[in-house]
Amino acid sequence: MKYDSKIHKRKSIQLKNYDYSQAGLYFITICSQNRECFFGNIENGEMSLNDAGHMVSNQRLDLPKRFEHIELCEYVVMPNHFHGIIHRRGEPCVRPDNSCVRPDNSRQHQKMANTCTTEHKGEHKVRPYPIPNGTSDGSIGRIIQAFKSFTTNEYIRGVKQNNWRRFDKKLWQRNYYEHVIRDNESYRHISEYIQNNPLKWREDKYYG
Repeated sequence: MKYDSKIHKRKSIQLKNYDYSQAGLYFITICSQNRECFFGNIENGEMSLNDAGHMVSNQRLDLPKRFEHIELCEYVVMPNHFHGIIHRRGEPCVRPDNSCVRPDNSRQHQKMANTCTTEHKGEHKVRPYPIPNGTSDGSIGRIIQAFKSFTTNEYIRGVKQNNWRRFDKKLWQRNYYEHVIRDNESYRHISEYIQNNPLKWREDKYYG
């Protein structure tokens, strides 16, 4: 499945009068600065994460510990971008099984899940993300801002301690892409897009 402009919107083109702190399902895409391939490479149609890619995946797993009102659905870390579906609790998921656990049992996703779970155990204590008084309790924008900040700090540590590839000023592009998932059909379409992303890498808009 090639990149579909219908399911990608820049943050700067948000839906008019839509409250991005409300409950629902959101499809998020974040690109590395200049679309540099910092997080690994595609091998035989599967994503092979390097240490930086594992770090990004682990930071993704930490998000529900920092923002206790969210759950994580399908995701994939690609060489130069990240796709993920975030469920803000408050109303039932639109998914048929009413759960937010990846339904696919593909070798690639199982391998990524096992690796992330194993490497993440006991690594560090994660505390809830502080929400300043008078602000929204964890809007999607704030969640992405925190994710970028934590991954950037960890990446800088990797550069200093483990000689990771250096980045130019910023690890991530300033904006991100988002789409509000409103029904089952939209969810299935986006879920397939995420799961098939490594297989379709050379056809991907972000290929480079």
